[in-house]
Amino acid sequence: MLILAADIGGTNTRLALIEMTGGAARMVERESAPSRAVSSLGERVRQFLAGKPVPARACFAVAGPVVDGTVHTTNLPWTIRTAELAGEIGIPDTVLINDFAAVGESLALLGPAELATLQAGQRDPTGPVALIGAGTGLGQGFLFHDGTRYRVRASEGGHGSFAARTAREWALYTWLEQRLGPVSWESVLSGRGLAAGYQYLSGSDTPEEPAAISARGLGGSDPAAVEALDLFAAAYGAQAGNLALTVLATGGVYVAGGIAPRLIAKLSDGTFMKSFREKGELEEFLARVPVQVIMSPDAGLLGAAALAARGPDR
Repeated sequence: MLILAADIGGTNTRLALIEMTGGAARMVERESAPSRAVSSLGERVRQFLAGKPVPARACFAVAGPVVDGTVHTTNLPWTIRTAELAGEIGIPDTVLINDFAAVGESLALLGPAELATLQAGQRDPTGPVALIGAGTGLGQGFLFHDGTRYRVRASEGGHGSFAARTAREWALYTWLEQRLGPVSWESVLSGRGLAAGYQYLSGSDTPEEPAAISARGLGGSDPAAVEALDLFAAAYGAQAGNLALTVLATGGVYVAGGIAPRLIAKLSDGTFMKSFREKGELEEFLARVPVQVIMSPDAGLLGAAALAARGPDR
């Protein structure tokens, strides 16, 4: 079955044709464009599909809460409605899902080479699973096993209030609050959060691109960038541990999003996992929770295709 899959984030809009056969996925074709350069999602899809076979189904994974078939995107000025979009692209069987719900749907399709292990742990094969991932924003979600298969639930926990744990984090919190008002986890754990952390630590008047900060921090050429990555990784691990406790993630924690693969060297140096496990009397429990980073950039697309292929049993 040929599926149109889309992964729409605050930075990029990615489209793909994916052939789904017996639970396996084959990427046929894909394209990506900056989201803010896309004036009409329907038109963008029609251009992508021009001259190609018409997909049987379509699924759009979107960064934002999907309620009654409608999503107001979190980091874009878009409102997407399922019925309208289906009519525009000519695919009646079209669905919208949260982007991290799509990540959850992708887990069964990811191989060992697409995962980097931060903590092997002891996985319960039917235990709850937690998802977290920093990118343009901070996505979260979880999976629970219904006795037959895993089912995915999206979350907007990334917009929960940031909880500082150290003097350095409290100072960053105060700095951010003066500029933003309420400080969410996403204010710290996102591309702009990394840039804000560096701006605070360096005393710079203007924010820099997160990629440049990351490069200097990983290379060790800029002490403020090194410290910004350390602060970011520690806060990231702390919130991942919070989520693992919230859902009792005996099935594991998966770290997704665009930032983690680029910072895998930093996330693997122990800073992330130290903060992940520092939960007092629950430290022993968290030491048994498997933690892996999703390295594949196609997780959202694969998950969207997997959900669409299931048809009515979604």
